[in-house]
Amino acid sequence: VLLLVLLADAAAFKFLTDFGPAKLIPRPSAMLKRRRATKKFGDKKLAVITGASSGAGLEAAANLLRTGEYHVFGAVRDLDKMRDAALDRDFPADDFTPLQVELGSFASVRALCRELERSKLNRPIDRLICNAAVYQPGEAPAWSADGHEMTLQVNYLSHFLMASLLLPGMAKSADPRVILAGGASAEESVEVYPRADLGALQGLKLGAKNPISMFDGYNFDGAKAYKDSKLCLAMLSHTLHQNYHKQTGIAFSTVYPGAIADSAMLAGKPPLDTSAKLPSFVKAMVEFELNAMRRIGFGQDMHADGLTGEAEAVSTAQAGGRLLQAAHDVRCSKSGHWAWKEGDAAAEAAAAAVAITGGDAGADRARAQWASIYEVEPSFDLEMSQELWRHSSRVTGASWAPANQPKSPCPTLVVVGAITKANNAKEDAKRTLEGLEEDGKGGFKVRAAVIGGTGTVVDAVVGNTLGRVGKLAQEAVLGAVPVEAIEGSFQETKERGAAEAGAAAGAATLDELGQKIEDTLLAGELQARAELASKRGP
Repeated sequence: VLLLVLLADAAAFKFLTDFGPAKLIPRPSAMLKRRRATKKFGDKKLAVITGASSGAGLEAAANLLRTGEYHVFGAVRDLDKMRDAALDRDFPADDFTPLQVELGSFASVRALCRELERSKLNRPIDRLICNAAVYQPGEAPAWSADGHEMTLQVNYLSHFLMASLLLPGMAKSADPRVILAGGASAEESVEVYPRADLGALQGLKLGAKNPISMFDGYNFDGAKAYKDSKLCLAMLSHTLHQNYHKQTGIAFSTVYPGAIADSAMLAGKPPLDTSAKLPSFVKAMVEFELNAMRRIGFGQDMHADGLTGEAEAVSTAQAGGRLLQAAHDVRCSKSGHWAWKEGDAAAEAAAAAVAITGGDAGADRARAQWASIYEVEPSFDLEMSQELWRHSSRVTGASWAPANQPKSPCPTLVVVGAITKANNAKEDAKRTLEGLEEDGKGGFKVRAAVIGGTGTVVDAVVGNTLGRVGKLAQEAVLGAVPVEAIEGSFQETKERGAAEAGAAAGAATLDELGQKIEDTLLAGELQARAELASKRGP
């Protein structure tokens, strides 16, 4: 049981996933690449930032380089602008590599990822910071090279595709993080208009191509398209964590660095929040509701954004510092949705942090700047998140690795893997009548041929009692059934005779595992029964 608990940790799964002959005996070509990478990068981590030529992206790149612990790849549209900015900020040439990408083109995104593969010399990317964004508030949408509305493609779809291409290599890093720069839409708790709302994804389901500009299928609204794109990033972060964190060890985060007052993206454009046009009595109602919530202990860090004027804008430098924190702070080495307190709440957090530094001025400043971070608990429709994932994959042509459990010669995992395979086949087969047969009691049961030899043996040997324990162990160790298993279609299988032959072979294998595994599972069953009895009471 202790072994199963230990293996539930993402680091253990990551180790088993990465483990193989190449770890023990590296190929000569791999050894040569490793030497070249060490010569070029030393022991620095590799960070990729989109939109690094200006704004918060430029500040984040400068901050990462200032630590001396990163080699930064700046993925930008305008290379000349990036080179000029790097010179102005005295970026160390040996630690910074500018790369060109046009996020309005999926072909350009794929070309960037190929160039990264060459440039990183077999080193894994440790940080992917998806920061680039555009805001197109015009009356009519602008269309990308692929025919999608520009805001949604640049801010979301292209980063979606980029993540799918870079994720396999990032899994080899010791501390990989994917950071998606979100917006206020990911945590809006009051009616701030226009609201981020994906509807039923009707527009995306139809391909979200010209003339369909919005994912919800309705008419174009530039501010809403921007907010929708940021909501999509937050939902993507959540789905990536569910599907891949356990087996890759990658931390997936969405960050909202704040409303940037001096953002070049918003210069000369209408505000994202059009609530200022609402009558004063509406603003008063919102403020009244917030005050009522605060009196009962909720919403202490909430504000009414543009409705009440309480929101405090942050500078580009502050936003860049917050992106650095998400990439560098050990607190952000786990998946999450991160935001920062403002106003009095931030001042109180900073004062509390300074109180424990012992008078070190440098430590005081660092703690004060980073003390206001907190984790947001957004509420997502999980079914909607999976729909967004599926249709975004179709639209972008993204291909994702299956969320499989790593294989190991460990006997316990052999049994857990067999139970997993059988239970997944059963759950999948229940979704289609072709996978069922009459059970003789007026109902249906899963056909043995669907489960296969291993599943038949598991049912026969483990049975009703140990099978339930195995299912509990499977859920604790492996998590939920992967998307592929939930949505897989029924496939024709071999005849029953072949299944029975496989069952006989599987039985011999299970017998060799010995009595220890059965005793372990039985002990778990007894413990589960005892806990159930205690909950039911006398």
